[in-house]
Amino acid sequence: MPTISMCYGILVLMYFYDNKQHSRPHIHVEYGEASIAIDDGSVLAGNLPASKLKLVQAWIEIHREDRRSRS
Repeated sequence: MPTISMCYGILVLMYFYDNKQHSRPHIHVEYGEASIAIDDGSVLAGNLPASKLKLVQAWIEIHREDRRSRS
């Protein structure tokens, strides 16, 4: 699984063909372990401390424009 970002001890990873368990586009986050929806930053599976979840949600927002330019 490729790592697409690392910050504050959080790894943001993405499987290319990972649509069997979660039908929504999402990223995997390793700090604890969680799957986070890309569209709204909600936790699909696992858990993260609230402070780390806020960092991941901020990361998603910062990179929102990157997603739009690729579609």
